[in-house]
Amino acid sequence: MKVGILGTGFMGKQLASRLAAAGHAVKAANSRGAETVPAEALTTGATAANAEDAVRDVDVVILAMPHPGFAKIRELIATLPEEVVVIDISNYFPGRDPENPELEAGKAESEWTRDYFGRPIAKAWNSIGMASFESQGRPKGTPGRVALPVSGDRERDREAAIKLVEDTGFDGYDAGTLAESWRQQPGSPVYITDLTRDEMGPALAAAERERLPARRDLSAQVFAERVGERASPDAETVVRIARALFM
Repeated sequence: MKVGILGTGFMGKQLASRLAAAGHAVKAANSRGAETVPAEALTTGATAANAEDAVRDVDVVILAMPHPGFAKIRELIATLPEEVVVIDISNYFPGRDPENPELEAGKAESEWTRDYFGRPIAKAWNSIGMASFESQGRPKGTPGRVALPVSGDRERDREAAIKLVEDTGFDGYDAGTLAESWRQQPGSPVYITDLTRDEMGPALAAAERERLPARRDLSAQVFAERVGERASPDAETVVRIARALFM
């Protein structure tokens, strides 16, 4: 597939590298210009681009940025051809992101993103921690391979996102429509808990919507106390804490 990635932070550059290595034609962009795209994103064949070029003539656009970055790309995404698959990997975190009244009132993050851009989107890769994304990818068929939920209102969007998730080293799991995508938000049993495909369905079903915000906020406090505000624990520590808090 031809893939444009907007955002070259940790997840963006990892996605660019892995998807290019899997044979996809990848263009990576950030808000500062093509010359600032990290070299790590380009080691397997992805090319640096500005945002406008990154979303031109592609099959898929991946939004690898937090919500505050959406305003800069709103028109670009809203005017993409209808057939382009747009995949959002973000999560809403109060304190980091400006307060969003609709999300605070309980609207599913993916439904808010869909409405913000005025077009269909899919949700993927938001449920994996950075350390696990870097270290836990495995070839398809490997026993115990970590699974990632994929949501979207269009089946074709979910199919494309699942294919790309598989190509980054994880089992893609069809989690249904965006109305149910709250089940993969921070605080849920599938969030950064590194579950297998067989574990994914029961964990999604066990999510309790009204408890997600409190669990999300508690986890932020626990991780900050454990390793500091801006540090990231190793994958094993993340999973151990997340399973204790969310499952």
